[in-house]
Amino acid sequence: MRDSQIVLSAKNLSIGYAGASLVDGVDFALGAGDVLAVVGHNGSGKTTFIKTLLGLIPPIQGVVDGAGAGNIAYLGQLTDFDRRFPVRVRDLAAMGAWQGFGWRGAFNKARQRTVDGALERAGIADIAFAPLHELSSGQLQRALFARTIVQDAPIILLDEPFAAVDQKTEAALLALIDEWAASGRAIVLVLHDLSAVLQHCTKALLLGQSIARFGEPTQVLTPLNLVDQGYLSESQSRWFRDMYRPRGDAHV
Repeated sequence: MRDSQIVLSAKNLSIGYAGASLVDGVDFALGAGDVLAVVGHNGSGKTTFIKTLLGLIPPIQGVVDGAGAGNIAYLGQLTDFDRRFPVRVRDLAAMGAWQGFGWRGAFNKARQRTVDGALERAGIADIAFAPLHELSSGQLQRALFARTIVQDAPIILLDEPFAAVDQKTEAALLALIDEWAASGRAIVLVLHDLSAVLQHCTKALLLGQSIARFGEPTQVLTPLNLVDQGYLSESQSRWFRDMYRPRGDAHV
């Protein structure tokens, strides 16, 4: 945790649907500048966890602190987005400012500059006036990141933000996440790329087999834990161990 002030936390959290629990005993605390990677196999509860933080699904047990109205920016999975919606890239990015001026408020020059700056940072200023249906998956994801920049919330939730994008786009978006963390945002993102977790995240939450493990990435994402919680096979865990064994440590 880079800041002693806790901005988002949960204690003894159980998540699931209609009273049926997927994961029990979720405990975590994030400070300003923390980046939490949520890792787990399909069906382990990653998206349910994100939606619980958003308040879209009530927790079965426990309490989430810090996730108040206006505190969170959310970027969902691309499969949840209908790109046939008749707006341009710039319009989509501008939607991030609606809390500041309301749907009927004036979109003044200052906010226009904010949107322009967000498009520049996301690397899509050159397609600002392109309709969404013409975009590639990578371009659409950059546009959604631009909207998140404009929203300027202290807590950012990203559900599989790198699905269907190429490595160049992923690297550019990871750089944006690093910028957010450096500016004091607390970020929660669902990730599958373990190397990205180890390089860019300060915390990890491993879900699987109804178990939640939270802590430093190198302590949580051990080969043993990844196998026990159904994320890696035995052979994959050996590859992971060999790839990410700290130098001089033969016991990882």
